[in-house]
Amino acid sequence: MLISAAHKSSGKTMVSIGLCAALAARGHTVQPFKKGPDYIDPMWLSQACGHPCRNLDLYLMESADVSTTFERHAAEVNLVEGNKGLYDGLSLDGSNSNAALAKLLDLPVFLVIDARGMTRGIAPLILGYQAFDRDINIAGVILNNLGGGRHEAKLRQVIEHYTDVPVVGAIQHDERLSIVERHLGLMPSNESHVAIAKIKQIGDAIAEQVDLEKLLSLSNKSSLSVAPKAEVSPFPYADKIRVGIARDRAFGFYYADDLDALEAAGAELVPFDTMRDAQLPEVDALYIGGGFPETCAAELEANVGLRTSIKQAIEQGMPAYAECGGLMYLSRGIEFQGHQYEMVGAIPGDAKMQDKPVGRGYVHLKEDEAHLWPRPEAPASQIKAHEFHYSSLENLPQDMRFAYHVERGYGINGQRDGLMVNNLLASYTHLRTIGSCYWASRFVAFIRQHKRQGNSQETSKEKAI
Repeated sequence: MLISAAHKSSGKTMVSIGLCAALAARGHTVQPFKKGPDYIDPMWLSQACGHPCRNLDLYLMESADVSTTFERHAAEVNLVEGNKGLYDGLSLDGSNSNAALAKLLDLPVFLVIDARGMTRGIAPLILGYQAFDRDINIAGVILNNLGGGRHEAKLRQVIEHYTDVPVVGAIQHDERLSIVERHLGLMPSNESHVAIAKIKQIGDAIAEQVDLEKLLSLSNKSSLSVAPKAEVSPFPYADKIRVGIARDRAFGFYYADDLDALEAAGAELVPFDTMRDAQLPEVDALYIGGGFPETCAAELEANVGLRTSIKQAIEQGMPAYAECGGLMYLSRGIEFQGHQYEMVGAIPGDAKMQDKPVGRGYVHLKEDEAHLWPRPEAPASQIKAHEFHYSSLENLPQDMRFAYHVERGYGINGQRDGLMVNNLLASYTHLRTIGSCYWASRFVAFIRQHKRQGNSQETSKEKAI
């Protein structure tokens, strides 16, 4: 099923989280998916049903990649949460809209409608969404933000009289079901201390106000074919390497497919906590993804031992990769809400939070010849990715090295992204291991290459002695 809406902020994320929790609580195996580039909604969906959410992106991925990703991870119940409205998207022809995804994967659509202030006007809304594209199966509607029993009864009567679309659920307005919002969207579930309790609360409310049996019967279909395994690496390997990965309240923006690709390329992922661990674990490389380091800045600053350990490791040549929040953490400091916080200092620049987004949306990158990582035999002519950051990186020296030219988007300075310091690559762009972008396996190959060189140098020293 695809959970969509007439427009954004209709409550589809709350409904999707609640459905995942309610169905899982009834013993169903639920696999969540999220359309588009997003880290935060997938965290909540994953936690609600206990399975890693997978992102499906018609802009960054080829249609075949989307289909095989969906089939590869399909379970008993497969729930896709859309982004924005059903027919919204970048292209005029709707080729990357939620509706296009529903067509590609043959998914029935359940439309979440924010019904505040609506009565008879809900009928032309539903009829219009049906008529706009007859190939879309709007299997049911879930009414949200209802004003009481009388309001619900009126809406049901109108929908039943004028349309053939069943009402699957009717959710009364309840402030307790809302999730705290922040500038990048919903608060990440890894940061909220009450996330588990909140998910249960939402799941219980959805179970009471949505007809789950009707929902499942309207979305029932034959089993999907088994998809081929993902092609995750063009680089062969024999030995395992250890990659330290920051996993805590400050850093949690990782795509499940990227983590799979790192492991498939021979990496053992070793988590560490940037606020609690006094030093790095024994690892061959570092991976620090995105997140909200600014909201944890005081705690990050207080952990002097780990910051020193990371800086020394990077200065001594340890391979490292950082995206967005990770880049901010590795800078000299973060300026946030009038305060300056000292960070790692491996990057000779200062992160400053701004009032408006500095970079937002899809990114097109052209890789520079100076890029640190080994290339596949047929490198991509253009890398498609995404960014969403409110911070800027300031006071950089003029002679900094960059890995990418930015053809669409902003990156670090509107023209370049991918700072290279020793064996560190740090960018505002979030990459995905999809299509011809083998970033995960390239990073692992680079780590392995560096490790071999280090072993060779040690052998040479022993022979000299």
